[in-house]
Amino acid sequence: MSHVFARNSRRSPPRAVGGEGCYLIDESGKRYLDGSGGAAVSCLGHGDAEVIAAVQDQLSTLAFAHTGFFTSEPAEALADLLVSKAPEGIDKVYLVSGGSEAMEAALKLARQYWVEKGEPQRGRVIARRQSYHGNTLGALSTGGNAWRRRQFAPLLLDVSHIDPCYEYRHRADGESAEAYGARAAQKLEDELLRVGPETVMAFVAEPVVGATSGAVPPAPGYFRRIREICDRYGILLILDEVMCGIGRTGTLFACEQEGIAPDICAVAKGLGAGYQPIGAMLCSAEIHQAIADGSGFFQHGHTYMGHPTAAACGLAVLRAIIGRDLLPRVVRQGETLDAALRDRFGQHPHVGDIRGRGLFRGLEIVADRDGKVPFDPSRGTAARIKTAAFEAGLICYPMSGTIDGRQGDHVLLAPPFIISDEQIDELVEKLAQAVEAAVT
Repeated sequence: MSHVFARNSRRSPPRAVGGEGCYLIDESGKRYLDGSGGAAVSCLGHGDAEVIAAVQDQLSTLAFAHTGFFTSEPAEALADLLVSKAPEGIDKVYLVSGGSEAMEAALKLARQYWVEKGEPQRGRVIARRQSYHGNTLGALSTGGNAWRRRQFAPLLLDVSHIDPCYEYRHRADGESAEAYGARAAQKLEDELLRVGPETVMAFVAEPVVGATSGAVPPAPGYFRRIREICDRYGILLILDEVMCGIGRTGTLFACEQEGIAPDICAVAKGLGAGYQPIGAMLCSAEIHQAIADGSGFFQHGHTYMGHPTAAACGLAVLRAIIGRDLLPRVVRQGETLDAALRDRFGQHPHVGDIRGRGLFRGLEIVADRDGKVPFDPSRGTAARIKTAAFEAGLICYPMSGTIDGRQGDHVLLAPPFIISDEQIDELVEKLAQAVEAAVT
């Protein structure tokens, strides 16, 4: 009997004992194609010799030094490299241990920024329904997934949630993509005017929505309009790139493809590629200067922030993505994956939408394709797909509640950047088997 507090107490997962490239291996020797990188984490695959060596070298030099007393060479080098590649205006990096920590730090920094600026009335956050920003209480409050929030509702902050930019469900017949993007962005201004812009500290969004909706990209012009609205009313723009950033969509930062820069940005998952737990909150020079000119102290922190070994790992991963020219490969293999998905599922009666960017792709599963009617939630369609895929030797990321936290199902795919054409064919074939098993 295991003493591990498992995610699901009603099942016993197999024990992973090894990893090799795009595959994980369990104790029986069965190999699983990692079609989702765990949760969009394993961007370099498993067993990367250079990253492992970087971690080992750092451990033999300096494993840990608390940031209340020291900085470290790998933390400084990683921050320098991140800033050199970050969107315009980003100047400071706050290293943490994961995505939820990065988002919690972003929210607390936004609040302290306004306090230091003499506007303490700014305490409201506006975010979007069907978003996910982490599982700490502040991040969970900001996220807009009803299922994840429900039992913790009495503990959560009062956050405004507007409609997401979700073309498949919300774009009207005859409406252009650009017109829809403008209409979706207008929801932000409408909410600002409703609650009073002087009370709002930030708008939070994922550039490409991940876990709760399945690789939903923004409509053309949506984020440019969002940036304009934030600037007009003096609202900070916080972009959550924990899942879609650090190369996953084909650029290091997903917002690069929107032609905008955030005031604060959170990254994680792909930054450590699974070799160490690491995340980062990045902010503009202006925000940092407000703290420096005020109290001089960001009233936040964790024991393992700026961890030298984790920072050495993140530095090795980032250098690998850049030095091995993997971003063009993400674009190229993303197009190959998209074409394979469309070839296999483009006319499938139970696949309503195929979407995404780079190696961040999603399928929306429906009962009726023509009417976009979801399966009854009681069927557990997403869970069925996950089980069938796993049995076939494929790890993917199906989720339910795609539409409103209760209805709808999707499958998220986020394979390693090193995935080959043959492995893409294997992924699509095994996914097709799983979908058929789940919907029949």
